[in-house]
Amino acid sequence: MIDEIDKKILEILSNNARTPYTQIAKEVGLSEGAIRKRVATMEEKGLIKKYVAVIDPKKLGYNSITLLGIDVEPTMLLEISNKVAKIKEAKHVFISTGDHMIMAEIWAKDGNDLSRILSKIGKIEGVKRLCPAIILEEIK
Repeated sequence: MIDEIDKKILEILSNNARTPYTQIAKEVGLSEGAIRKRVATMEEKGLIKKYVAVIDPKKLGYNSITLLGIDVEPTMLLEISNKVAKIKEAKHVFISTGDHMIMAEIWAKDGNDLSRILSKIGKIEGVKRLCPAIILEEIK
């Protein structure tokens, strides 16, 4: 179990994973060494999986960001998910419940590039339907 201090540490790291331990220590009222130990423990327990840089796709020329729902043959779910994950423009791939069995975040340069990527995914054996939703603006 984690306590309120661990929750505060996670909140700080979620907002900026590069926050120095000395700054976190000041905010939560513990020593830098105590913060270091707590973070190491949370990493060992798998609570903190990894640290990542959040990239702005538009600054890299990706102007068409799409959330893609993919419906597939149920017996091929894992196989197709892994094939989609190997496509470089598929930045995130999730197996899900709800309207679609697989959800993927696709980064494309423009509409033509998106069409090419969707065609590539649609040709994977076992894919039944693609349901793209183009992101207009990210709020959070």
